[in-house]
Amino acid sequence: MSPLFSVLIANYNNGLYIKQCIDSILQQDYSRIEIIIVDDASTDNSLEIITPYLNQYDHIKLFKNETNKGVGYTKNYCIAKANGDIYGFVDPDDTISPEAISIMVKAHLQYTQASLIYSNYFLCNADLTIKQLCNSNQVINGDHHFFNDTKEYISHFATFKKKFLEQTQGMNPSLEYAEDLDLYLKLYDVAPCIHIPQPLYYYRIHKNGLSSLKNGSRSQYWRWLVMSKRAEERGISLEQKFSDTFIKKESIKFYLSIDQFIRKSTLFKATKKVFKQ
Repeated sequence: MSPLFSVLIANYNNGLYIKQCIDSILQQDYSRIEIIIVDDASTDNSLEIITPYLNQYDHIKLFKNETNKGVGYTKNYCIAKANGDIYGFVDPDDTISPEAISIMVKAHLQYTQASLIYSNYFLCNADLTIKQLCNSNQVINGDHHFFNDTKEYISHFATFKKKFLEQTQGMNPSLEYAEDLDLYLKLYDVAPCIHIPQPLYYYRIHKNGLSSLKNGSRSQYWRWLVMSKRAEERGISLEQKFSDTFIKKESIKFYLSIDQFIRKSTLFKATKKVFKQ
């Protein structure tokens, strides 16, 4: 029997876009799919959009947080409710190509010892018009480049096997940003990652998204914290590794400037709590 693929959607106030997201999953050319949606106490019309699907499709399941818990908690809840052999997150404001899941399942069957397999993606505007093809090739022939270039990283469409997920500590439910990167680095620790050089994911940029100006700096800062923690565990000095590169001259300066801002905010006080794992 073909593997069951669990599509995981952590939703919060994405009523404007989530219909396109769900429809793109229903249009897949692979049939053994379940869609796990966890709503993080949305205050918009998200539930009004999602609920009609539940009556029409048995393989769509909706769960709700009673109060807003944040993205790390909500994605961890998605994982807990999934029954598949292979998992993949799709953000509620994004979509995937019709063949995305079949390509990923085929790759997982081919690379049985790979914990995570991911693809390239399209960067799109708010209307989902393609603006750029993004090559997120951070894993080449089994070698990782996590600490070589912080501009390239495992990104969408990222899919992972349940059997390897169970060998990790899982997703850190306390993380508000970079929760995916944290999980992917854990998966890489237990088994290789594979990159597929095909764009299978449509990543939408809009004013309320994580890549918006108001969220971008904090997102980048948390990515830096996650990478720093993992580098420290591996005995790697990021500043030394980047000493002769653009990363040293520009990115570290950028991250440290963010650090000075964050230290004055309540966000910095949470760092000790979220990295207890």
